[in-house]
Amino acid sequence: MAPRTTPSARQERVGTELRKMRDSAGRTTAEAAALFGFARTKITQIEKGQYPISAERVRMLASEFQEGDAAFVEALAAMAEERHKGWWEDFRGSVPVGFLDIAEMEHFARGMRTYQVSHVPGAMQTEAYARAIFGELYPPLPPRLIEARLEHRLQRTALMMREGAQPYSALVHEAALHMLFGGRGAAKQQLDKLLEFSELPHVTLRVISFSSDGFIGAGQGVFYAEGPVPRLDTVQLDAVGGPAFLHEQKHLKNYRHMIDVMTERSLTESQSRDAIRLIKKEL
Repeated sequence: MAPRTTPSARQERVGTELRKMRDSAGRTTAEAAALFGFARTKITQIEKGQYPISAERVRMLASEFQEGDAAFVEALAAMAEERHKGWWEDFRGSVPVGFLDIAEMEHFARGMRTYQVSHVPGAMQTEAYARAIFGELYPPLPPRLIEARLEHRLQRTALMMREGAQPYSALVHEAALHMLFGGRGAAKQQLDKLLEFSELPHVTLRVISFSSDGFIGAGQGVFYAEGPVPRLDTVQLDAVGGPAFLHEQKHLKNYRHMIDVMTERSLTESQSRDAIRLIKKEL
């Protein structure tokens, strides 16, 4: 099987976890390669996500490295076996690779939590709202690329907000609800859509009001995707150069704590709907 030229963030994650497992055991790439009769360079490629590995070989490495977390090993083996291409691959070449990685992460997440200060969460954005945001990018995007990003965004929304989708919890600062992306009409439409989504059984939407006791963290948008086991959770942060993915255990712990604290400081779901209705009335 040929090496991958552009592994996805999820494929790289499999390799990263295998490398951490090997490092924790104090073993070298040469020792790992000898287990399968591989060249050492092939183990390096596997650990970078550039070369696929079978579930059985994941289990063999876990046994060799004395990894005792059976649930983690089985979840990692299942990730390694994934071969199908998701809907997001239709957008390869027309939207940034980071967007594809986010869609893939969402697809496999067991639950999702997001915390947004300046924008409505991407999965809850209307067409007009998203179009306005993409139109503000610098340097400006050609119209065809804006349309591609918009189509990709709306498909993510349709999948994540459909009945029966995985649990989705959103914390939105009141500041984001006052932003007039696309004008007052688009802003009102966006608030209506938030209210509509908040009634879905798998969605929890809570507002952090201006009267809250501040917020912890840097104030940047945070997306937390729950994996099949907590060790395979992922944090995604927005950055100018594209999305950043964090999965060190200390990072996961810190961001779980941050989201938990801000949930405690937010309005209840009922109060949040009332706040959204009031903001819309005042527009």
